[in-house]
Amino acid sequence: MPNISNLSAALNYLNSILTSRLNAYFNKGTVMETGNEANWKADKIFARLICSHQLLFEEYVILLLTLTPHVQPHFFSQILLSFLPDGGDFPEFGGVKGANHRGIMPTGETAQFILAGDDLEKRLEIQKILSSEHWLYQKHFVWLDQVHDGEPVMSGRLIIDPEIVEQLTTGTVSKPRFSIDFPAENIETEMDWNDLVLHPKTLIQIKEIEHWISHNQTLLFDWGMKKRVKPGYRALFYGPPGTGKTLTATLLGKYTKKDVYRIDLSRVVSKYIGETEKNLSRLFDKAENKNWILFFDEADALFGKRTDIRDAHDKYANQEVAYLLQRIESYNGLVILATNQRGNIDDAFIRRFQAIIHFPMPGAEEREAIWRNAFPVQMEISDEIDWHLVASRYEITGAGIINVAHFCAIEVLENQSHRLGKNLLEAAIMREYIKEGKVV
Repeated sequence: MPNISNLSAALNYLNSILTSRLNAYFNKGTVMETGNEANWKADKIFARLICSHQLLFEEYVILLLTLTPHVQPHFFSQILLSFLPDGGDFPEFGGVKGANHRGIMPTGETAQFILAGDDLEKRLEIQKILSSEHWLYQKHFVWLDQVHDGEPVMSGRLIIDPEIVEQLTTGTVSKPRFSIDFPAENIETEMDWNDLVLHPKTLIQIKEIEHWISHNQTLLFDWGMKKRVKPGYRALFYGPPGTGKTLTATLLGKYTKKDVYRIDLSRVVSKYIGETEKNLSRLFDKAENKNWILFFDEADALFGKRTDIRDAHDKYANQEVAYLLQRIESYNGLVILATNQRGNIDDAFIRRFQAIIHFPMPGAEEREAIWRNAFPVQMEISDEIDWHLVASRYEITGAGIINVAHFCAIEVLENQSHRLGKNLLEAAIMREYIKEGKVV
């Protein structure tokens, strides 16, 4: 956690800059030469940003300016009050009121006033820093809020990414919470690769993805391939439910130390025109530069085949697909789409996948391995149970086997026997068959 004294020193420094500008404005004095001082480069709470992004003085002040209301809500009001004790309008300073925030929230005009005063050339330089072409915007650090049509762009409120606020104040960044604005949940597992039984060909392809995650940065930057290949990786997992698609995505994240977020498509897809794109835009903007693994389960609903245009609805549905293509291709991390049927995915997506991986129903050999590892070591297995015979007789997915093991374990505990017999096992398998709608 950043030292409170360092944060206080940064705020005091901003106070001196603002006070100097206000004193020059009201008392016709001169603005002190703050930009040439070395002390802002020694700011410990911004040290990482200053070093990694070669932060300029103006960029530093804008970041600090935008951070301040999150730390001291009264900061700007208190300073202005010392120059305007009777209150009054001060449009040169800019600033707006929030919906809930009672203090002044700085705008682009505030940054221009503090850093440039009436110097038109400098004001335009600040406007350029706050444009969409600057790294502050592109890396989602600070940006200007949208304004009503016809109003000056710089009258928009300065917005700082909440994660940057956390980083600069508490020193940590919490994981995003599932919400309407972020329809994804972080998925984790305590299982290991040894717990996942896959077809050998499937496992080889999964290892190829793991290799990409491990060596992508070296390939792009050290070996200079950034100009030849797109930065991200797109994979399609297809196969029946319960064959390990979600667990594989989760394990990829676990062993490469990356967060995996499963997208809730029911929250993303909207019947209202344009809303699906907005939902996806918020999601990808949040994920950009985080190196997350994005996992779209049951992706057919969003990435399905495009239709011939018969009405306006078809036209906008196809636009959603085109938008998705663009966002997925520009995402610099790993995107995994999962579907039960490969044929359900639009051909335009298929061409853009680096890997298309089939998760087939486990064969008898794989099922036997899953059966042998599915039950807790505390449970005694009856000698009359032949796992090779069980695996050969019953065609069931890995998830189905885990469900059977779960049911059996509960029943064994209830009976206080700690022993699994053949009758209970077969009854549990029949129960799973009926649940899946299979003919018994």
